[in-house]
Amino acid sequence: MDRSASSSTSASHIAAARADNIAAAFARSAARHGPRTALRFGQREWTYAQLEQAITGLANALRALGLASGERVAAFGANSDAYVLLWLACARAGLVHVPINHGLTAEEVDYILRQSGSRALFHDPGDLERLAHAAEAVQWRGTLHGGSGHDVLAMASAEPGQPRQPLPTPAADDLAQILYTSGTTAAPKGAMLTHAALLAEYTSAIIELELSAHDRALAALPLYHSAQMHVFTVPQLIMGGYVHILASAQAELCLSTIAQHRLDSFFAPPTVWISLLRHPGFDGFDLSCLKRGYYGASIMPVPVLEELARRLPVRLFNCYGQSEIGPLATVLRPEDHAQRPASAGRPVFNVQTRVVDADGQPVAPGEQGEIVHRSPQLLRGYWDKPEETAEAFAGGWFHTGDLGVMDAEGYLTIVDRVKDVINSGGIVVSSREVEECLYRHPAVAEVAVFALPDPRLVEAVAAVVALKDGMHADEAELIAHARAHLAHFKAPRRVFFRDGLPRNGSGKLLKRELRQEYGQR
Repeated sequence: MDRSASSSTSASHIAAARADNIAAAFARSAARHGPRTALRFGQREWTYAQLEQAITGLANALRALGLASGERVAAFGANSDAYVLLWLACARAGLVHVPINHGLTAEEVDYILRQSGSRALFHDPGDLERLAHAAEAVQWRGTLHGGSGHDVLAMASAEPGQPRQPLPTPAADDLAQILYTSGTTAAPKGAMLTHAALLAEYTSAIIELELSAHDRALAALPLYHSAQMHVFTVPQLIMGGYVHILASAQAELCLSTIAQHRLDSFFAPPTVWISLLRHPGFDGFDLSCLKRGYYGASIMPVPVLEELARRLPVRLFNCYGQSEIGPLATVLRPEDHAQRPASAGRPVFNVQTRVVDADGQPVAPGEQGEIVHRSPQLLRGYWDKPEETAEAFAGGWFHTGDLGVMDAEGYLTIVDRVKDVINSGGIVVSSREVEECLYRHPAVAEVAVFALPDPRLVEAVAAVVALKDGMHADEAELIAHARAHLAHFKAPRRVFFRDGLPRNGSGKLLKRELRQEYGQR
């Protein structure tokens, strides 16, 4: 055997691996599936070949603006085909994509634009006035679709005014995206994700969630959120599937779209699944086409999971993780739901997970501790926040801030967020356990349990409840219900009522707002 030839071949393979990137992965998919439909949004459909051509055109147009490799391009808008197009074009052009939660205020958007150093911002046309002040932080401003001037769809289809320069080839370890954490408990931080990290996460998602070229998926959750974009939409496109995008996850629209277009998979947080189940016409839609249901982004109450399995007999997958890991970390597969309905499953293909004590040492199976990860999917660090990065990676593992228990077979159960645990009179109470109990009351539609300041106990258990339409329950009844099923010290001392609970666009409960609102009462 010619060792020099072998060495040369190995070196070329290593070089190719180092140069692999998200845009190259999609280009390979487009080459395989060219004439097949990749995306649909409203009345617009894109074949894989058309989408690949548009990505290349937009990437060249972005570089023609003067944007250089590694510079940041922010996106602020509702779901659309243009949103996906901009993300993949940034990956092709060597630019760093900065998706921004579309529910943020102009002041919050301004913070992210300045903190990330974004040079360009593309937004929905309707946000023009809303972002007037925030956009002062960027050099280039344009629209995602339907606007004038620098518009993503227009730029993607325009003929170049001058010969195009060769596009750079992003390296695997180049930054691809700065993904700002949701800020449900603190100010958002920018998680720096490389091409290699996201490709590793896509691999895990494809393997663990049974994604294939045969998928006909509904994408209704925000594309600015890592779960919709990185666990589902992009991996599904890399595999050659069909993705039907909706602007929002409105219940009737989701149900009618699944039925009309015979879609076979859908991801949503518990709040959206609850809204589907509560829709008065739910049982009248033909959902026999739906084969896989995915849930995550927040903890699914077991009573809701049981109702979902009964009324919609599909293969259910529980997806747990956080933005910093791309975000998929563990999956509970369909065959495990009967025995472990409250579990988050086992670590995915590219993730190692431990549960550790306060000193960072692994705890015994069945003991509670903080969930930590090691993985090629993990963030490089937080943008311009070295102290927070060092703290998050203390001991060489990424600290999630979630409390959990892992059994002897490696199945993880999420107990609570560290910051959501209530220390009432020196006794630790899990907010999740109390929420599970209250969800079993027939009148309760939504519930959040949190700590209120208390002069005697330091922290007292409190709950905010939204009732089902046409149902009634008062504070005394719900406290009595909790006391009948839990130790008395775990039962809420106060129960407040409101029409709905505050959540961000991805469905995560904003307990910080509840603490602020009710903490002074």
